[in-house]
Amino acid sequence: MYTMDISIDQNDFPNSDAQPNKRRRKKSMVWEHFTIETVDADCIRACCNQCKKSFAYISGSKLAGTSHLKRHIALGICPVSRHNQGKDQPSPYIPAPRTNISANGNFPRKRHRAANGVGSIYISEDNYSHELAKMIIQHEYPLHMVEHSGFIDFARTLQPQFNITSVTPVQEQVMGIYFREKHKLLDLLSGMSGRLNLTVDLWTSNQSIAYVLLTGHFIDNDWKLQRRILNFITVQFPDSDTAFSHAIADCLTDWGAEDKLFTVTSDRSYAKEKNRDNLRNLLSIKNSLILNGQLLINSCYARILRSLAQDAIGSMRETIEKVRQSVKYVKTSDAHEERFTKLKQQLQVPSTKHLMIDNLTNWSSTYQMLMAASELKEVFSCLDTSDPDYKLSPQMEEWEQVETLCAYLKIFYEAANILTSPVYPTTNLFFHEAWKIHLELMHGANSQDFFVSCLTKPLMEKFTKYWDDCNLVLAVAVVMDPRFKMRLVEFSFSRIYGEDVETWINIVDEGLHELYLEYLVQSLPAPTFIEGENDTLVKTEPQEEGLLSNTDGFSDFDIYISDIMSAQHMKSELDQYLEEPLLPRVQDFDVLGWWKMNRSKYPTLSKLASDVLSIPLSTISAESVFDMREKKIDSYRSSLRPSILQALVCSKDWLQHESSEVPLGISTEISAAAVKTEF
Repeated sequence: MYTMDISIDQNDFPNSDAQPNKRRRKKSMVWEHFTIETVDADCIRACCNQCKKSFAYISGSKLAGTSHLKRHIALGICPVSRHNQGKDQPSPYIPAPRTNISANGNFPRKRHRAANGVGSIYISEDNYSHELAKMIIQHEYPLHMVEHSGFIDFARTLQPQFNITSVTPVQEQVMGIYFREKHKLLDLLSGMSGRLNLTVDLWTSNQSIAYVLLTGHFIDNDWKLQRRILNFITVQFPDSDTAFSHAIADCLTDWGAEDKLFTVTSDRSYAKEKNRDNLRNLLSIKNSLILNGQLLINSCYARILRSLAQDAIGSMRETIEKVRQSVKYVKTSDAHEERFTKLKQQLQVPSTKHLMIDNLTNWSSTYQMLMAASELKEVFSCLDTSDPDYKLSPQMEEWEQVETLCAYLKIFYEAANILTSPVYPTTNLFFHEAWKIHLELMHGANSQDFFVSCLTKPLMEKFTKYWDDCNLVLAVAVVMDPRFKMRLVEFSFSRIYGEDVETWINIVDEGLHELYLEYLVQSLPAPTFIEGENDTLVKTEPQEEGLLSNTDGFSDFDIYISDIMSAQHMKSELDQYLEEPLLPRVQDFDVLGWWKMNRSKYPTLSKLASDVLSIPLSTISAESVFDMREKKIDSYRSSLRPSILQALVCSKDWLQHESSEVPLGISTEISAAAVKTEF
């Protein structure tokens, strides 16, 4: 049998007839707000003096205590007490702060009751307003939610002193967070030794306002690939030839990176050829036409995959609609799904996939729906014969076509999936996916199967344009992977280009050496000149020595060996790197970590590698990789000031990388100094 020791604080008993035999003690302060009501001999209740609500207090031998009574007043639960705050009414019961640490710095062994009530944690207005602003930023809540009566009531239930009831203080906190995080990012960018790569994306709104999203990709001093949104700029004339160049120039000036821009990635769907030409003068590489001008990439990797998937799905629109309606027939009725499951068990279909209805705005969901349905095609065929109401089953020939389509969608899906990783992929990884897509589409276009050929020929034509736009950048990036170097380029190009392979390999090799030479020249110290009397350098002619002057006859041999050694030392870092054996292929190879360890061996080439491996191939964020719609700003956000909108978009991205809390005083100080210029 268990026994329970219940300790009762006598301070909690009111001075009433309920305690006739007890010594009279000082009452708890809660009784200034409650009155004892005796219901009967075994039941005593406490009534709030303000809202008149009745609470349990004593029932028979059980004592309910006063904690719930204190919460009713202290937390502002009492509606009358909350309404009277700020008026000439008696102040509600406010608990005293709880002391958890003794004077000597140790935790007390026993919790002592505060002299004037229970303990609580004091939350300053700066604390909760800062956290409120962070919540609004991270979850894209509207700023004016703080004016909603429901939110105010909820907040004051948690914190009676909550008094943010207008948008202005929230905007000030948002701008404070923005400037604080921007300062941290400025420090990160100023400390990087490499160059900056940019992506340019175009967003729109229902109000026909255009926005340019600029995202920076770079390698930090710890050789980690970083991706940060830098600016979100409203542009009045997105169709003008200079819209993007002006936005990028402003961005580089804003971040102090005018001489660090290496590449720019956009997409031909919104960036015209003239836009791209206007960007060349902003690049830090003097020869902007190096690698056939592919340092300006005009094709987005995620968009080309989306376009291929859309075209492939669209080519089988009628068949896919049959599959979709079949899946809906099963999934929208419990009886139908139960019958389908029984048929699957009877047929012993080994598929572990579950049927799902696709989202028409997300092409990966359509692929997954088709994959699951095609693996259960036998069940659908039997359902057609056993259920008279089901009349949508595709024919076996159509199921075979769906399986062929899924084989190509799987290639696109796996290629796009590398963009959904929490860590943005290095550029070398894109080459593996791109050349496999090129090869599979090429084989499909040349297939003797009429359906396969008709499906893949249009896809091949579209992807070839993408491949021509960026194949050299992709190839140079994979050469910087010590597991492959030029060998994978040679192997893949031989399968793609056939007899013309040598021409394309030479283009990659020459472009790589030209790029390396650019880095080598920039790493050399400035030339110095020594002035003589006649402004000429003094040269010493070598003396001719005959064989008789040598004591042992090996002097010339020594010179010969020295010349050979000098020639070997004169080999460039790039040539030495390419001649060394390949590293073994391991799945989780850290290519940036390898270059970090070998930067002393390849001081110039490692700088080139860090810049090349951070070139972004996609302008779309990870969460939008499979979306079939372009990004749009909603009507509310497009009505905000451009400075506030930029702060919200940028800060959401920056807070994801927040490693440690900065004292609130810092953000408040930044806000006070900077927000004045924004409002």
